[in-house]
Amino acid sequence: MKTKLDYYRIFYETARYSSFSAAGEHLYISQSAISQCIRQLEKDLGTQLFIRTRRGVTLTSEGMLLFQKVESAMQAIEQGETLLARLHHLDSGTLIIAAGDTITSHYLLPYLEKFHAAYPGIRIEMANSYSHRLLEYVKEGKSELAFVNLPVEDDELCIQPCLEIHDIFVSSPEYPAKASYTWEEIAQEPLILLEENSTSRRYLNENFARHHIKLNPQIEIAAHDLLIRFASIRLGVSCVVEEFAKESLQQGLVRPLTLNPPLPPRSIGFAYLRHNPLSLAAQAFLALIRQDQSCPSSPVIMQQGEFSEF
Repeated sequence: MKTKLDYYRIFYETARYSSFSAAGEHLYISQSAISQCIRQLEKDLGTQLFIRTRRGVTLTSEGMLLFQKVESAMQAIEQGETLLARLHHLDSGTLIIAAGDTITSHYLLPYLEKFHAAYPGIRIEMANSYSHRLLEYVKEGKSELAFVNLPVEDDELCIQPCLEIHDIFVSSPEYPAKASYTWEEIAQEPLILLEENSTSRRYLNENFARHHIKLNPQIEIAAHDLLIRFASIRLGVSCVVEEFAKESLQQGLVRPLTLNPPLPPRSIGFAYLRHNPLSLAAQAFLALIRQDQSCPSSPVIMQQGEFSEF
């Protein structure tokens, strides 16, 4: 036997007010409709729930037993409605983002700061790894958004660019550099590059391979910031992301080398599950980014590691 939830709500309010008329006023239902619903509920349950008196109604012992259970259920429903309202107004909830160290520190950090200031009730969690693993986090439900190096293709995900970046070669200001380099010439320098398993290194290898040039770096490291540090102390020539090396370039710690022609630009993008609507928190975070970046609009829908995204 199943009874409509509305009947239990009417029963709950009638018991609270000990009156058909008062319950009707609270629920915006006529007294006769309240009385009819209570009679139907008693019929469905096969027991009398109220004792009718001139002053109103009181619960029978069976009615009191049912009221205790219904009261707990109604309070749980009301709490759920309150939580949903808080989520809708971004007063609570969780935003889980997956990104590598370099993208987090050089790109996402200002937006995370703005988001936290605007929505302090939202808990922010970060997952950290390489690009291919970050996408798996999204597909496994461990993260809602992943910020990765593009190009990336995956039929299960919506992937959209949000920042164009440029790879450049840099050296110490004291390094005996030429006025400009061909691709063949730069490949002969003592190169300091990221490890083979990084997205940036694969991108670099593929572009040089199109010119039939194989890169043989003198030093391979895992962190983008170390590329700048190693070049600044004259250990060789590093390939870095210009946008993420801006401060070091402005301070004169390293200087750019002219590559002719330059490497083609690429992008950072965000990914999320194609058939899952983004939470309000995720939508709000992307909205902050779109205020400053030329992101194509998407449908509206930590673990710490020592990995480098680049």
